[in-house]
This record gives sequence, C-alpha cells and structure tokens, in this order.
Amino acid sequence: MKKTRRLWTGSMLTALASVVIVASCRESSSENVGEASKASDKSDPVAQMAVSRIVEGRDTFRFDTFGDEAFWGDTLHLHEAIAGAANGRVGPGLTPGAALGLGLKVDSEALPKGVVMQIQSGQLALDDPKTTLALLGLDAVVGVTGSFAPDGSLSSVGIQCALCHSTVDDSFAPGIGKRLDGWPNRDLDVGAIVALAPDLSAFATLLGVDQDTVRAVLGSWGPGKFDAELILDGKAFRPDGLSAATLLPAAFGLAGVDLHTYTGWGSVSHWNAFVANLEMHGQGTFYDPRLDDADRFPIAAANGFGHVRNTPDLITPKLAALQLYQLSLPVPAPPAGSFDATAAARGEALFSNEAKCASCHVPPLYTEPGWNMHTPEEIGIDDFQANRAPDGRYRTTPLRGLFTRQKGGFYHDGRFATLEAVIDHYDAHLALALTAAQKSDLAEFLKSL
Repeated sequence: MKKTRRLWTGSMLTALASVVIVASCRESSSENVGEASKASDKSDPVAQMAVSRIVEGRDTFRFDTFGDEAFWGDTLHLHEAIAGAANGRVGPGLTPGAALGLGLKVDSEALPKGVVMQIQSGQLALDDPKTTLALLGLDAVVGVTGSFAPDGSLSSVGIQCALCHSTVDDSFAPGIGKRLDGWPNRDLDVGAIVALAPDLSAFATLLGVDQDTVRAVLGSWGPGKFDAELILDGKAFRPDGLSAATLLPAAFGLAGVDLHTYTGWGSVSHWNAFVANLEMHGQGTFYDPRLDDADRFPIAAANGFGHVRNTPDLITPKLAALQLYQLSLPVPAPPAGSFDATAAARGEALFSNEAKCASCHVPPLYTEPGWNMHTPEEIGIDDFQANRAPDGRYRTTPLRGLFTRQKGGFYHDGRFATLEAVIDHYDAHLALALTAAQKSDLAEFLKSL
C-alpha cells in the first residue's frame, strides 16, 4: 500500500522550528541493500531477485500498514488522542516524552540534520504533542504511520510489523537511534497505547464487555507483552489471576525454523497473515478453519476469523517478500564482554551432554529441525497458553540472540526472570543434578549464542 502524501502547513513546520524536511527515510533505508545488489553477480537472476525481494520485504516490514488506518484511525480514533485538543482533537495529546515512556522508538536516520541539531541543543520541544505529529510526518516513529489532511492536521494513524518487532540502538539518546529490525521491543506497552484510543467500542462489542473492562485488560499487559489470542477466546487472565498476555518474540534467526510462535500456530507466512489481518486489522485474506472450533475459539468462530476476505487484498501480495526479509534477518552477536568465553566453552559441552539441552535445542538452529513442539508435561509447566492454540503444545524456542530478550524474562510469559532460573527449572524437572558451577557455565554458554 502506498503512503498518503503529506501536505505540510506552517503550523506543522513550526513544530520543527522552520527546519526544511528533506529526504524520505524510505530512500535512505534501501541504500545498504542497494549496494549489495550492485555487488551481486548481475548474471545470476536468482540473486538479483532475492535482493530485490528483500528490499521489498523490508519496506513492507517497516512501513506498510496494510490499510489498517481504517481500524486504528476511523474506528478507534487513536489519532485523535495522539494529536490532542490543542491540535484540534481530544485530550492532552501524546508528547514525544510520553511516547518514549510508552516504549515507542524514534528512527534517528529519518531525522533531518536540522532536527538532530535542535534535539541536541534542547530547542525542540519534547513536551508538545505537535512535535510528535512532526515526527510522524517524517516517518520517524518506528512502526507507526500518520496520515495528514490538506490543512496539516492528523487525519488517521496506522501501524506496521516494526511496531512490536523492531527497536533502536539508542545511539542518539534513549529510545532514539538506528533501527534494529527483528528485535522484540520489550519496552513497548502495547496495551497502554491502544487504551489511549477514545473509542474502544469495537473491542467491547467483540468481547462482550464494557469499555472500562477493555481498558483494564489492556492495562494489565505491561511493557513488552501482547495477547494475540484475546480476540479468539476472550481469556484475558490466567487461572492464577495474572495477565494472559505473552512476551513479544524475536523475529530474527527464523531461517530453518518450522513453527513461528510460542505455541506453534504455523509458519512465518501463516503468522504474518494471521497478525496482519486479525491483530493489525489490515485488509486482506486469511484462511484457518481451525478457528471454527467454537469450544476453543468461541469469539473467532462466531465472527468468522478463519475466513477473512477483503477486496482489494492489501496483504496477500506482500507476504512472500515479507517472509523472505524476515528469514534474512541475522541473529545479532552478543555485546563484547557480556559473557565469560572460557566458562561458555565449558557450558557448550554441558549443553550437548549432561544438561541434555541439545536433545531439543539442536545446534545450529537451537530448536528441532521439523515439528518443534512439546507437551506442557514434557517441559514441566502448565498448559494454559498451550491450550489457547490448536495443538495444545509449546514450541522449542530458538536460543540465539538471547541477550535481546532478557528484559521481561524468559518463556512465553516471562515466568523465569533469568537464564539461571530457566536452568534451575530444567535441573529439577529432568533430575539432572547439575552443580552450581555447571549451571553457571551453562548460563554463560547461553549468553554467548
């Protein structure tokens, strides 16, 4: 889907203190891959096709809303809360400072030099919603796109894949830096952001509750968590009373990995179609008759969520390139000095032998090649989240790049705060009888992946 062209007014430009907005961040975002294309063998059509599709997929991942402005803007009116009463909408508005506090990130490479200088000098107001609007106009807010009317007012807002599955390197300031695609944004408070919307009646009607209850549920999620199954089964809380939301997973290192989610709903392309249609509320086609199971998925079955079809279809044509881009995302290397290399070498031997980790986390994928699923009993945890998915099992999560997922804890719901806690769990569940030193070495190896 092509973006709406921005029509800038004096009031919008004032928010940037008369800085002239120059290059599109989309143009700069393709430079590195474009260089790779030039360097590849031009006589190899497969290589050329692959590079061009990766560029296309990256553009989709970062910027495509799949037409979901119709939901977030026209239905929920989220843009009105972002703009605020001072800018012709409602409420106090969302300042850049508040946006960063909610875990939203700013792409520093999308900022013109003049804006960078103003931020550095403290001249740009970070306590004014008008500055947020200007950042949206620059496509600088990772995963969020604003549409603007001819008079410069914010007329709608949409979201992209990058909202939850990208962050930034904080190289400019906390929450502002270069994009890190595929990294889970464990700072992002999705529930609190959605709860800003003035009209949540669409969710209230779907779930059969009032809007206050919807806001309470959204408020229970917390940073780095999202409940994809809520609109399928209506189970907002676990039996122990805690939120049913799960941690945002990494979207890198998925090449060779069969099932994509904590509970193994399907492949990368299946889950992308699922999320784009049902969670982002884009306009496309989605088919999964498993959602017709009214006992397990009463809300999905009643609303035909397994049989979605929109014309025009703004999602299906994008799935192939989007999948190729995701499968191309490399696993980030652990930061220098973040683990003890000598201890990690000892831990590697334990991983494949005494600790029995490699029986499921098979190197170098660090998950099983094939159907990488296990029963709750096998891994020693409850079946609540597993039973919210068709197979009633949990996926063997790939282990590389664990340092990007430390915030919020480990496992689907963050129940284990540290790697050491995960090791203790399996030591007890599998009766491994590891020593304290062995557990420490094993943790160092996991940090090194």
